Amino acid sequence: MFMTLTLLASACGNSNGNDSTGGSNNAGTGGTEGKAAPAKISIMTPLHMAETPDPKIEQLIEEKLNVDLDIQWIPASTFQDRMNAASATGSLTDIVNITITGANREAIRDGQFWDIASYIDQYENLKKLKPEVLNNTKVDGNLYALYQGRPLSRQGMIYRQDWAEKLGLSAPQTLDELYAMIEKFTNEDPDGNGQKDTLGLADRGDLASGAFKTVASWNGTPNEWGLLEGKLAPAFLFPSYKETMNFFKKLRENGYINSDFPVTSKTDQQNMISNGKAGVYIGCMCDVQQLYTGLSQVQPDAKLDVHNQVKGSSGEFTVFSGPGFNHPYLFPKSAIKSEEELKQVLAFMDGLMSPEIANLLYWGIEGEHYTVTGGKAVPVSDQAKIDRDVKPYNTIEVGDPATNGRLEGSYDYAPMQKAQDLFADNDSYVVSDPTLTLDSDTFTKHKDRLAQIITDATYNYMLGSLDEAGFDKEVERWKSEGGAQMIEEFNAAYEQSK
Repeated sequence: MFMTLTLLASACGNSNGNDSTGGSNNAGTGGTEGKAAPAKISIMTPLHMAETPDPKIEQLIEEKLNVDLDIQWIPASTFQDRMNAASATGSLTDIVNITITGANREAIRDGQFWDIASYIDQYENLKKLKPEVLNNTKVDGNLYALYQGRPLSRQGMIYRQDWAEKLGLSAPQTLDELYAMIEKFTNEDPDGNGQKDTLGLADRGDLASGAFKTVASWNGTPNEWGLLEGKLAPAFLFPSYKETMNFFKKLRENGYINSDFPVTSKTDQQNMISNGKAGVYIGCMCDVQQLYTGLSQVQPDAKLDVHNQVKGSSGEFTVFSGPGFNHPYLFPKSAIKSEEELKQVLAFMDGLMSPEIANLLYWGIEGEHYTVTGGKAVPVSDQAKIDRDVKPYNTIEVGDPATNGRLEGSYDYAPMQKAQDLFADNDSYVVSDPTLTLDSDTFTKHKDRLAQIITDATYNYMLGSLDEAGFDKEVERWKSEGGAQMIEEFNAAYEQSK
């Protein structure tokens, strides 16, 4: 259901210190007398938790930046549908948190969003954003989005260290060793209860963010597109893609993975780990704290660990890279009618990049959600409180520690700290998507429809509903319905970019 939380601005004044909003068009200067009225700012953003957060953080932002916020918290599962509906009815908010692909890209080209390139340097904090990341958000060379920074790759595995120790296993160095761990976690009673009630790998219906793409990249598969015989080709045309499908098909045939993984939600996938029923989780290593919080309530003596470097048949470790950002923020002309209003909204975004507000959005309230030790933020042990009060606000952070001055984290839970270190380790091995800054009209218009053909074919192959000839037939269908044209367009753009 569409959930909206609207808070009236407090009469409290702006804070002192380092929460500069930058520029000459600030959202507000705070105070109670002789000051500008709070600027009304509306935001549409996905909610990844079950409930809307406590309003305390939002009220503090309103006070410090002198704004009247209307945050529309929309469940992530229905976010795109709600965005489409809002766009169709002209009811988008001042700031929208959307991807820059498919129909959204077409809307950008149609002039439905503000080009902000000429405004960035007017704001003290916004001008600190990384040019190379901003370039990755551009459409036809024009800048329409601000971003939340992300490590290039947080991908790896989380596994039951206590189960591994009991079975004499160490962190897998190869895909063969990974398969052996998953097999033993299923068959060799790792929880010691005398029953065959454990599962090696828990996965979900998400080829990109679930286990598949990470394992494929370990196996040498390109990141979405790669060079095949000197020409750009989609990842599923590479032999390693089929090898990866066979890896998962074999897991399912032997009962080492949840058999319904193509339709399993992320919540259900994580619950298999948190309930002590599954031993391996492949995806963002950042999830280890949340998984442990749930698991420790069921099995207090359970131990988790994180690991990143797993090598495929090439003998070399590679992992797919993201674009360096998440949650692009765009500014619809249907909501922001004038340049004056745009500058007011950008001043608010600039204020979100001040160190004080950046810490508030990411870590919460000092003394309540985190403490500072050695110049780093140390979250409190009550992860449920952080999830409830703070995590939803992560989606409206602008920039990253290098640009907004937010504190780096130090975690009492050792695997979470190790995960942070492994994010940095991944940087040396990442494989980028070569089409990220290239353009294809067919991709823009038909990306989702064409992608669904391959997604369905991939899952059906792993489920045993398609054989190799059947998969190849679906690939030919993809080509005939626009894929071949997409390949041609991307290669033309690639040659132009050299």
